Amino acid sequence: MAVAKMVRVGLIGAGRMGSFHGQTLAQRIPGATLAAVADPVPGAAEKLAATLGAARAYTDPQALFDDGDIDAVVIASPARTHAELVTAAARAGKSIFCEKPMAVTLEEADAAIAAAQQAGVVLQVGFNRRFASGFAAAYQEIKAGHLGVPQLMRSITRDPGLGDPTPIPHWTIFLETLIHDFDILLHLNPGAKPVEVYAMADALVRPDFKARGLLDTAVVNIRFDNGAIATAEANFQAVYGYDVRGEVFGSQGMLQAGNININNCVRYNAQGISIDTARRDTDLLRDAYIAELGDFVRCVATGDTPQATGQDARNALEIALACIASVQQSKPIVL
Repeated sequence: MAVAKMVRVGLIGAGRMGSFHGQTLAQRIPGATLAAVADPVPGAAEKLAATLGAARAYTDPQALFDDGDIDAVVIASPARTHAELVTAAARAGKSIFCEKPMAVTLEEADAAIAAAQQAGVVLQVGFNRRFASGFAAAYQEIKAGHLGVPQLMRSITRDPGLGDPTPIPHWTIFLETLIHDFDILLHLNPGAKPVEVYAMADALVRPDFKARGLLDTAVVNIRFDNGAIATAEANFQAVYGYDVRGEVFGSQGMLQAGNININNCVRYNAQGISIDTARRDTDLLRDAYIAELGDFVRCVATGDTPQATGQDARNALEIALACIASVQQSKPIVL
């Protein structure tokens, strides 16, 4: 669907993910223009704005919210700042795209959702797997009833390398990594609700950081009210590349989505058979990242409901918080 007007977007966060989103808004979506950048780090917003041709740069996000030339904002700041920024943006009348997680408590999530509803603005959350071609095709197959009743489900996130673990906040593996898996499992089991969660987690990549709160490996079992049993797993260091995959087994067959290949070339030589794998999320899921912002811009222009809403973010967060409780109490958590 063609976008009816140019949507003027402000970006909050000039780090790695913010820079990618900013480039997408400035160069890859015809219906959008990157109008401003905000980042509290001195010089960061100015540098990115100059690189991407944005007219204004701010160190205070509120100044961006107060900018009357801005229609919508993309929030790509650290996770623990998201909920407050979503609420402030909504109160300023800006439509919002927020990177995951939208919040880290259910109270924060409820406040953000309520603020967006009261303001009548679009609220979309960055669950990019919904926009990846394989996962999107699987969803359509399931919605059409071709798989029958989902019975077994699986979702995997394996990051390609763990750098310095020092700045990683506690419970990141559930709140920021597996949050994607929880969302896609909910998405691929439409209409079903999780009723029980059991999680195990440890520091297997860097056991020397376990005493500081690091968990770098986790397995989660989720039981749904339609009988489906799901497994989600994550690890922060897959030496072979960035690995994101999913599987749904149902009464009439099985669907698989996701691929670690960076392209469809397979190499056959004297050393054997090999492929090239992605080492960054913005390489493996590049098209999905662009598609989700394209959908956001379209929804801002048309008033349509986005594919990944604030309520979807709350639903995934509920599972993540149950995982934390499960690890703390060493038992399944009933939702």
